[in-house]
Parts: sequence; structure tokens; C-alpha cells
Amino acid sequence: MSTPADRQPTLFIPHGAGPCFFMDWNPPDAWDRTAAFLRGIPAGLPARPRAILLVSGHWLAAQPTLTSGARPGLIYDYGGFPPHTYQLRYDAPGAPDVAARAAQLLAGAGLPAAQDAARGWDHGVFIPLKVAFPDADVPVVQLSLLSSLDAGAHVALGRALAPLRGEGVLIVGSGMSYHNMRGYRDPRSTPVSAEFDRWLTETVALPAAERDARLAGWAAASGPAGRLSHPPRAEEHLLPLHVAAGAAGEGRGRRVFSDEVLDVVISAFRFD
Repeated sequence: MSTPADRQPTLFIPHGAGPCFFMDWNPPDAWDRTAAFLRGIPAGLPARPRAILLVSGHWLAAQPTLTSGARPGLIYDYGGFPPHTYQLRYDAPGAPDVAARAAQLLAGAGLPAAQDAARGWDHGVFIPLKVAFPDADVPVVQLSLLSSLDAGAHVALGRALAPLRGEGVLIVGSGMSYHNMRGYRDPRSTPVSAEFDRWLTETVALPAAERDARLAGWAAASGPAGRLSHPPRAEEHLLPLHVAAGAAGEGRGRRVFSDEVLDVVISAFRFD
């Protein structure tokens, strides 16, 4: 039985570019600091998670959907990378019981959820978890985003799932705080991404009601840098943050990692 001291935080983490942590890059150290941050996550948790519920920017569905298989496979949903990156393995077990519990919580909040026993994990799941939890011994459930891309609805998803934190489940949003693919390797993107990063850092630290309202209206509230960082209909890499924030309840957020990678600022956030 978990105690209040063991209640898991919620996280929003950068999952990088494709299988970036398992290949050479130019510059060669581009993703080293992000990988070091991911490796340090377990040591910063109050207890070993009973399971991880992760929402990735790479799965959209009409209704919230959870992987419920006992041994999900992997979906290599990236292209043009070296052959060895399509042989990567991550053999963590699934957690059908956690999927069922999450579906129950979502239904109780008026958000009926589906369960998919056949779907595997996309690279927004297995790539960062392979770095952070390399022993693959913590069960994992993936939650889809909503294809509507409605920001407020994703905050509500997280809010419904908040009780899982007290049940030993680590809730993780896996995406990128900057995800305009045309902006990488362009120095003009550095001040834009830094401005949006400042807005995010300020926003997550606000009291919950104000934080959630700002996140729900992020595209208008964040100024031009918001849409330059996440173009219209491409905000799926930001919305996992909304789920993590919603699941935090009254917990305040803070930036726990930041780096400039390929000319853009990326960050991670934690809610306790």
C-alpha cells in the first residue's frame, strides 16, 4: 500500500528525435544531456513505480485508448534511420490491471475509454524508457492522445487519472516542448523556442486552476512563440504535458531539465 510520501510525481519528458539516443549524431553530443537526464529519473522518484502510464505524442485516437496486452510489441514508427535502430528491443511487461483501472477512472469522469490488447508501443514510449529504465522491469501502459487535439480535454484526461499516483503508478507525458520540424538546425529558432520555454516554465508553476486554464488556451495565451514552436495541427508533442499537468492536481510544476539541441531549447517538467 502506498503512503502519501510514496505518491508518484507526474513528468513531461523530451523523447528526442526518433531513436536518437542509440545512434551517432552531428554534433556527436547533441542528445547526451537529454539522455543523462532520462537516466537520472529513477533516482529522483520517491519509490520504485508499480507501473508506468505513459502518453506519447505518436498515438492519436478518437477516444482515450489504453494498451492492455500483457506483452506489447514495438512499433518502429520512424523512417530513414540506421538498420540497427529497427532491431532495438524493450521487453517490459504490460499492465492489464493498470489499464483496466485507468479505464475505470476515465469512465467515472465521463470520458469512456477503450482498451487495445493488440497494439504495441511506439517510439515515444520505448525509446525514452529504454534510457530511463533500461532493465525493462517496470510494467508499462500507453495512453493515446485524442485526435481532436483539444488542449482542455487533455488536461481533463490527466485530472481523471490523478488517483493512480497514490497507487504507485508514474504518469509520464512523452513529447517535445518544441516540435516545429522546420525549426531544428536553424539559429532563428533559438530565441523563439526560448521564449515559449519561458512561458511554459512560468505556466506550470502557477496554482492549478490558473495553470490549467492557461494550458487549455495555450495557443492564444503563449503569444506568437507558441504556434511557431508547435504549428497548427502539429501540437501532439505538446499535449502530453497537459495530461501530466492535469494528473498533478493541485501540485505545482517546475522545470527540471533544459538544453539547447540542434538550435532549439527543449525542457522537461515535473509536478509533485
